[in-house]
Amino acid sequence: MTILGALWLPIVLSAVFVFLLSAILHMVLKYHNSDYGKLPNEDAVRAAFQGVNAEARGYVVPHCPDMKDMQSPEMQKKYVEGPIAVMYLRRPGVPGMGQSLLQWFLFCLVISLFVGYVAAHAIPPGVDYLHVFRIVGAVGFLAYGVGQISASIWMAKPWSVAAKEAFDGLLYGLVTAGTFGWLWPK
Repeated sequence: MTILGALWLPIVLSAVFVFLLSAILHMVLKYHNSDYGKLPNEDAVRAAFQGVNAEARGYVVPHCPDMKDMQSPEMQKKYVEGPIAVMYLRRPGVPGMGQSLLQWFLFCLVISLFVGYVAAHAIPPGVDYLHVFRIVGAVGFLAYGVGQISASIWMAKPWSVAAKEAFDGLLYGLVTAGTFGWLWPK
């Protein structure tokens, strides 16, 4: 068993490397730009929401508070007529990237910490790079990529978007694996 404290450098560096890779994927390659589209009548939708004064949170339309109500003719009609939507409203104001980037980096750090925790219990010191890479890469991919799929299953996120996010997670897992393999205690 490896002591988790001996993995502080790969934990921190893998979080930094994933953070930098995500910046490249989103700001240089920009293949996520097509993930979400603009409503044809965006101004009318915005005006409707402004009149409602809905709080910042998640919403489902139509809203069915209890599954037994799903079978009612009124609810069935709403689903047949549409639209059906899952949406998240934010507080009004110009979005600031600073807080989101800080939260993303802290998330990367937490993922790396847990990946390090699993690796410390599963991999002894002194093993070869490829052994570390395989285990850490699998755990890293699970942490960053596989969870994206549940939003397509339950929340109607387009599968193409989840696939791109899972691919990002695979890349993040590989970067994490490479960092841990490189810096694994001898």
